[in-house]
Amino acid sequence: DAQHARHAVVTAMQMQAALPAVNKTFAAKGWPEIKIGVGVNTGDMTVGDMGSAVRKAYTVMGDAVNLGSRLEGITKQYGVGILVGETARKAIKDIVFREVDRVQVKGKEEPVAIYEPIGLEGEVDKATQEELKLWNQALRHYRAQEWDQAEVALLNLSRLAPGRALYGKYMERIAHLRREPPEPGWKGVWKFETK
Repeated sequence: DAQHARHAVVTAMQMQAALPAVNKTFAAKGWPEIKIGVGVNTGDMTVGDMGSAVRKAYTVMGDAVNLGSRLEGITKQYGVGILVGETARKAIKDIVFREVDRVQVKGKEEPVAIYEPIGLEGEVDKATQEELKLWNQALRHYRAQEWDQAEVALLNLSRLAPGRALYGKYMERIAHLRREPPEPGWKGVWKFETK
């Protein structure tokens, strides 16, 4: 599938869109609400039956798969339902994304940019586009260690979208980085020690 990255992201967005109806059905039955995180990444991997004659399983292995798994695991850290790795992001032309962070996940030395899909181009409303512009400014200030300007932008964003956990997460980080300044040459990469 030449458009595997796009199809994966569109499917993940459809899964997230279906959750409210699923949770409504669950609530009617007295069941707990469910939340899902989806990590999407693309790259070289090995797919197929693996193991021995005694025990084998159909699985997928490789660095690209591991990164996708790590992205799924950190969705809750950012309060988002989907995180997309930069190789998948670069393969997709017609979806609007928010760059969430640059991270170094457990088991990887190289940092990667991670993104949240917002919607299909042409379907993202004006208010969301304005929010994304302000977010990009906040991210630039954050990476330049311009803490005051980043905080002002984040406070404005929190007023625009009070329920968005991402903005609070960055406010917490700024408070932490003011107490413990990053090393010289810091490029805004956040390191995760857990899977």
